Amino acid sequence: MSPLQITLRDAVTGPVLNITGELDYTNAAELLDRITAVALQPGRRLVLDLGGMKFCDSSGISALIAARNHALAAQADFALAAVPDHTLRVLRIVGLDQILTFHPDSDTATRP
Repeated sequence: MSPLQITLRDAVTGPVLNITGELDYTNAAELLDRITAVALQPGRRLVLDLGGMKFCDSSGISALIAARNHALAAQADFALAAVPDHTLRVLRIVGLDQILTFHPDSDTATRP
């Protein structure tokens, strides 16, 4: 088991949350709490960097969707960066690639 770790940093375009470890039903609420605590401004971008994420279940995917909804409610943009292949495959199978924006890394995702 790899515990969930969430770190926040500011980029030129807005906040970046780095997610490492396992994102599952035991800790998805922790991610949601952190996301809703992030102050977003219109025109900014919330980026979730998933490069260190080892596992993501359906609760984790729901948290990613909630993060997107939080950003949209604030009239901000939303992007996922460095999505692991196994998670990207699932997101594509369920059609979330139609509503989520993916970037290869957080540097690309935070370019103005």
